[in-house]
Amino acid sequence: MKSILANTMLLLGILPLHAAHAQVTPTTPIEHVIVIVGENRTFDNLYGVYKPRRGQTISNLLSKGIVKEDGSPGPHFQDAAQNLGGNMGSYTPTPMINGSYMNLPQPYAAGAFGQRRDIPDARFPVAMPNGPFQITSYVSYGAHTGDPVHRFFQMWQQINGGNNDLFVWVAEAIGAGPSNIPPPPGPGRTNQGAIAMGFYNMQAGDAPFFKKMADTYAIADNYHQPVMGGTTANYLALATADVSFYTANGKPAIPPAKQIENTDAQPNTNNWFIEDGYRGGSYVKCADLNQPGVTGIRNFLNKLPYQVFNNGNCAPDTYYMVNNMDPAFSPTGAALELGADKFLLPPQTIPHIGDALSAANVSWKWYSGGRNDGKNVDKEYCAMCDTPSFFASTMNGPDKQKLQDLHQFYVDVKDAKTFPAVSFIAPYDSISGHPGYAVQPSFDQLVSDVLARVQSNPVLWKKTAILVTFDEGGGYYDSGYVQFIDFFGDGTRVPMLAISPFSKRAHVDHTYYDHASILKFIERNWGLAPLSTRSRDNLPNPVTDKANPYVPLNRPAIGDLMNLFDFTRTPVTK
Repeated sequence: MKSILANTMLLLGILPLHAAHAQVTPTTPIEHVIVIVGENRTFDNLYGVYKPRRGQTISNLLSKGIVKEDGSPGPHFQDAAQNLGGNMGSYTPTPMINGSYMNLPQPYAAGAFGQRRDIPDARFPVAMPNGPFQITSYVSYGAHTGDPVHRFFQMWQQINGGNNDLFVWVAEAIGAGPSNIPPPPGPGRTNQGAIAMGFYNMQAGDAPFFKKMADTYAIADNYHQPVMGGTTANYLALATADVSFYTANGKPAIPPAKQIENTDAQPNTNNWFIEDGYRGGSYVKCADLNQPGVTGIRNFLNKLPYQVFNNGNCAPDTYYMVNNMDPAFSPTGAALELGADKFLLPPQTIPHIGDALSAANVSWKWYSGGRNDGKNVDKEYCAMCDTPSFFASTMNGPDKQKLQDLHQFYVDVKDAKTFPAVSFIAPYDSISGHPGYAVQPSFDQLVSDVLARVQSNPVLWKKTAILVTFDEGGGYYDSGYVQFIDFFGDGTRVPMLAISPFSKRAHVDHTYYDHASILKFIERNWGLAPLSTRSRDNLPNPVTDKANPYVPLNRPAIGDLMNLFDFTRTPVTK
């Protein structure tokens, strides 16, 4: 019988399970996988009014009749109406419904470059119909707009058990959350309004490059962010198919009290959390039913018609990081000071995809925009997006050299012989597409440029798959189905494109995916085992029927992206 310590370590994923003699030769014609990660767009925010090529179907705002091709309300507009909620006292992910909005509150420009964040955004109407609205009816496609709230416990409530009807109320009621402060009085106290309901319109000319990619290659309309909430947790899931936790000397430990979430409502308030500021709470001990926020989510999971993964995937005495923290290493590998006022995630010990690739002698690199400049005042380097820098295995070993500036990608891509088998691209912040301080057209241009550089090297292009996705949905509304896998998610849909000579042409794939699907694709392509006992790459591929291809019959299940490709035909290389 294994010891309690050994069982706990396995549950935490500290012991990697990849084989020592994993295959090096790819099992498909794909010899290079490039993963490009944008920021903060749901599927409906970008592809909500996309019409696929003849013979293909899609699940979006247009196909559901929520909006028309011109972006105006459709015959089923009410299906996306936003409700008013109530949550007094103990936190629940499914607040009571107290009616609905007559009209949407005017959006704010919180975080938008060049705009005031403390007053409503005058570029948008004071009152709009209660439902999704076309952003470019009021501003240009390249305009800086507000940044919707996208925090872990808030997103659970926004999705509201799959009803997707509390995006606006949660943004208005709690927003990014307090740091142990009383609620401010009056409407608009969170500087949010209804910005979460905005979408772009491809039929009206928005996002032309992403429309062209969907018309030419393959997209998935059932691909999801794996963790409720924001950037750090979802980037970490992209590399681990798991969630990180607070450590001391490599073992689970108790974080500073101020960094622990307390999402119960303050007395005499409606959903104003006790502790959830961006510079406040970020950890939750989800195995402990006495911890605030835990019982409500676990009760919801227990009522599902299927068993969630690994009983919720919560190890005992472990505080999981569910929002945003920076790594405890500098880009050069120096250990940074930890403390109650330092919002850094201590060095992580769970296995990540780089560890597995290195063990199998498969080359890899992680390219981050601005990495050579460090964390500068221009906010170009996203430390929380430079995911391997969270891990002691990388920063204290030879793999540290595989973390390079995005500029190095432009050098490496010229030589197909030395280009890494697996690479990830985290953009400069200013071209990440993140609402507020960046704009989506800049990310469009980055992807277009990467594609052009790869295609200009025919030897490389003919054996490459470029996977384009987004870290998370950024708090924008989405109408899609959400599969609840464990305590941490899934969350809303985000776009996924497979750009390759082997992509199915103009294809819309309905298979259920999340970021673990990218890892499953890499593992299947190079014959690697799942990363650990608790990582989601252990989940089976979905089994579905024609009546509803979006909901797996064998829940929880996550696909491996292979349905986006056709390796049986001669590839189109132009």
